Amino acid sequence: MTKRAVWIDEAWERSLKKTVQNAARIGSGFPHASQGGTYDLASPGWWTAGFWPGLLWVLHSGSGHDELKKLAEECEAKLDSVLDGYVTLDHDLGFMWTLTSVMNYKLTGNEASRIRALKAANYLAARFNLKGRFIRAWNPWQEGERNEGIAIIDCCMNMPLLFWASRVSGDPRYAHIAEVHLDTVVKYFIREDGSVYHIVHFDPHTGERLEGLGGQGYAAESAWSRGAAWAIYGLALGYHHTGKKEYLAAAQRAANFFLSRLPEDHVPAWDFRAPEELLSLRDSSAGSCAACGLLLLSTQLDGADSAVYETGAVRILESLYKKYGAWEEKEEGLLLHGTSNYPQGTNIDVPLIYGDYYFVEGLAKLKGLGTLCWE
Repeated sequence: MTKRAVWIDEAWERSLKKTVQNAARIGSGFPHASQGGTYDLASPGWWTAGFWPGLLWVLHSGSGHDELKKLAEECEAKLDSVLDGYVTLDHDLGFMWTLTSVMNYKLTGNEASRIRALKAANYLAARFNLKGRFIRAWNPWQEGERNEGIAIIDCCMNMPLLFWASRVSGDPRYAHIAEVHLDTVVKYFIREDGSVYHIVHFDPHTGERLEGLGGQGYAAESAWSRGAAWAIYGLALGYHHTGKKEYLAAAQRAANFFLSRLPEDHVPAWDFRAPEELLSLRDSSAGSCAACGLLLLSTQLDGADSAVYETGAVRILESLYKKYGAWEEKEEGLLLHGTSNYPQGTNIDVPLIYGDYYFVEGLAKLKGLGTLCWE
């Protein structure tokens, strides 16, 4: 066994062991961020609700651990109240039901899961703004707020739900919407140097692009690293589902920018263009998500290009395991040093459930395990 394979298998086994231990407390809850060593449990309507069951499914598919499957199915059932309640649904339908119902259907053929995911796809498609050619991100956070013209880079990762829905239903309309949204991402979100806007504001009536906004990054023209990760993975997935070369080229541009800005330990600062005094603040979740995208990108290219992206992904995941892993600590999170939302001062330098999820998905990709929901 190669040296590389040793650490990958070791990281997988430690992730499995720790998740089984965590499951004894978390059960079919919905962890979001770890505070003081313990994951908080968010409401099932929060955007991260799919990541714990998604993590359980990936580990189950690679280990056969039935208790993890049972808990993932219980989480999925709890999300019915959110899906049928409707009013809290936004663009994160993709994150929530791709990681739960699509994953369940792919692995088990569960018919109830197929129907749930198709319902979610219909609600997601209904958020499409025809004039602006984008999927609306959020609903008003408070009375009187107007955000019907807001689209965000994160939504790239919700498009696989629509591509899946077209594939299983035979109806091309879902894929048409996903493709047009990704066209808008390539046109308006990815800068020439490969850096990425978090938020783009459009006139919801005319479709005119009004401005780029900083969102969870340092500033409007900065370079939020998790936004870059969403772009790398989301556009590589867009190419996977459509074969459109524009998506592949944009994913490469974002990937090249991301890799060229990594520090010595290969784990990104939360924003690549933050002031010098803030660059030591890392985001392990951006690293793990980007690594998954880089691994997919490496399979879509040949020769030196493929090797660059695979090597970059492996270096990130190995550093996350060896330097950011909380393996010997009284800490439920798998990875330390995630940054959720620096501008709002929330969940800074803590483990994040989506960072843990993508870390384990990256390991699964390296091991060749399981059926991954996005593809």
